Amino acid sequence: MVELNVVSNERDGSVVVLVGGEVDVYTAPQLRAALDAQIAAGHSRLIVDLDQVDFLDSTGLGVLVGRLKLVRNQSGWLRIVCSNERILRVFRITGLDKVFAIHASVDSALAG
Repeated sequence: MVELNVVSNERDGSVVVLVGGEVDVYTAPQLRAALDAQIAAGHSRLIVDLDQVDFLDSTGLGVLVGRLKLVRNQSGWLRIVCSNERILRVFRITGLDKVFAIHASVDSALAG
């Protein structure tokens, strides 16, 4: 079983959540908990960096969609950083590339 690494840091008034490893049915709760902790702490501007993610399944996508709804309710946003073609394909196939703002870099995501 591949582990999931989740590290958060604040940058320019937003929280950047770096995710590494595989996001699947086993590790998605860990990602959900990390994002929920940031939202509970009052952070509603989140950047989720998926560049170190090797695999993302529907469970992981569900976590991201759910957190997007939560931050939108607080007039916030959740942006995705991803340049991995395999992961980007998952967003395109599911149509979620039209739901999320997907950026090539954290700097680009911060700029909006």
